[in-house]
Amino acid sequence: MSALYMVVGTLVALGVLVTFHEFGHFWVARRCGVKVLRFSVGFGTPLLRWRDRQGTEFVIAAIPLGGYVKMLDEREGDVPPEQLEQSFNRKSVRQRIAIVAAGPVANFLLALVFFWLVAMIGSQQVRPVIGAVESGSLAEVAGLQAGQEIVAVNGQTTLGWSAVNLQLVRRLGESGNLNLAVREPGSTADSPRQIALDNWLRGADEPDPIAALGIRPWRPALEPVLAQLDPKGPAAAAGLQVGDRLLELDGQALQDWQQLVDRVRGLPGKTVAVLVERQGQRLEKTLALAARGEDEARTGYLGAGVQGIEWPPEMLRQVSYGPVDAVFEGAKRTWTMSVLTLHSLKKMLFGELSVKNLSGPITIAKVAGASAESGFGDFLTFLAYLSISLGVLNLLPIPVLDGGHLLFYLVEWVRGRPLSERIQGWGMQIGISLIIGVMLLALVNDLSRL
Repeated sequence: MSALYMVVGTLVALGVLVTFHEFGHFWVARRCGVKVLRFSVGFGTPLLRWRDRQGTEFVIAAIPLGGYVKMLDEREGDVPPEQLEQSFNRKSVRQRIAIVAAGPVANFLLALVFFWLVAMIGSQQVRPVIGAVESGSLAEVAGLQAGQEIVAVNGQTTLGWSAVNLQLVRRLGESGNLNLAVREPGSTADSPRQIALDNWLRGADEPDPIAALGIRPWRPALEPVLAQLDPKGPAAAAGLQVGDRLLELDGQALQDWQQLVDRVRGLPGKTVAVLVERQGQRLEKTLALAARGEDEARTGYLGAGVQGIEWPPEMLRQVSYGPVDAVFEGAKRTWTMSVLTLHSLKKMLFGELSVKNLSGPITIAKVAGASAESGFGDFLTFLAYLSISLGVLNLLPIPVLDGGHLLFYLVEWVRGRPLSERIQGWGMQIGISLIIGVMLLALVNDLSRL
């Protein structure tokens, strides 16, 4: 079923986002009096096509990895004299800027709508209560303790762990003070805490900000009884079975599942001995843990899972907004994620954030499937994030992208005449090389995660 969710989720995501992006170009072009020849969702062989009253051909093509709007343009072929006024290249610079910018703007507006819907639907969030603090960690130095709830990070209210993580992600690779507000159990007063950062997680692969501070979120204790097995994982290869209770790992008693997870993660590629209880009998097994990640990000992998349990009601928080408040919440989240995406790209460019955090089509497909399977609200949130990424990336001043065209038109506006075709041609070649390079890097990152 997960594969079906992945395929359907990916097709829906790409179809919706590409259609709205291209519709932005299409709608503004029509308003500016430009004749649109073709509106295509996808590339390659047309699967479905039709025409409207104005002669525009609408196409749904076989390869759903993008789309385009083809407009009447003298630079791309002969234009009948009676249609010259409808040609894109004959429009003013401001009109051309509006047409090109409309695609990314449509993506931001779509993200706002999705966040608005999510805010009204509401979500159940886990209160950010600290379960444990590692000895000698940044969190312990700052005076954080188990049982405290993190109510704000850098002045931003944190209603759940996702909000805490978002605020921490914004500080990756930076130095300076991280300001927290915490609340003691049973108290209504907030206490300030300050953590000094020094090139925090600079260049780290797949960073875990919460764990890097030395904080372990509170969660219900899970008994180390296996409920799931990866058929190709180390646990299955060693003969462990669903229903087995893990009693010891290398001679040390296991009290709960999290204790086992922490120890396994610290032993990538190691061979360990486990004591198992199965149907009242004790068995000793030896298994070779797998390894995931690279260098400092390497962690051990067991290939097993446990059955989840219900959270105590007092640890959960229902968050929802009315129709009007949801608009402001949607706009706030759209702005925050847009700025975060732009800052992350800047940090990758200057080495503050590892380029291995860049994701490609395989990761997008996996996340699309997981979010679709998780629920409607999670899928809408994923669509909003992806729409923002598409909008931000298209506005980068790289020739071939919308931002590159905007750059050329802005220069033309300032100079009073366009750049020479030779310079624009060089720019296009550089842009194509950059895009291909980034796509290959993202694909390599995807394959390494597999």
